[in-house]
Amino acid sequence: MKDLLEYIIKAIVAEPDAVKITEETSEEGLLIKLEVAPDDKGRVIGRQGRVAQALRTLLRVKAAKQDTRVRLEIV
Repeated sequence: MKDLLEYIIKAIVAEPDAVKITEETSEEGLLIKLEVAPDDKGRVIGRQGRVAQALRTLLRVKAAKQDTRVRLEIV
């Protein structure tokens, strides 16, 4: 899942070297924390949060196929 998210985010942002993705596992499922450059936060979130919501939907579908839960946190 981390690879999919990294591929998509690096295509969106202006500074792909500043992208950092960390995964944490808990009882609730997988928590993915995404860090990008301050100038790229707007691109990742999108207008009215549409890009962020689309990313969460993609991750949720992939997690459902693996029979787990996932949350995306943009830091």
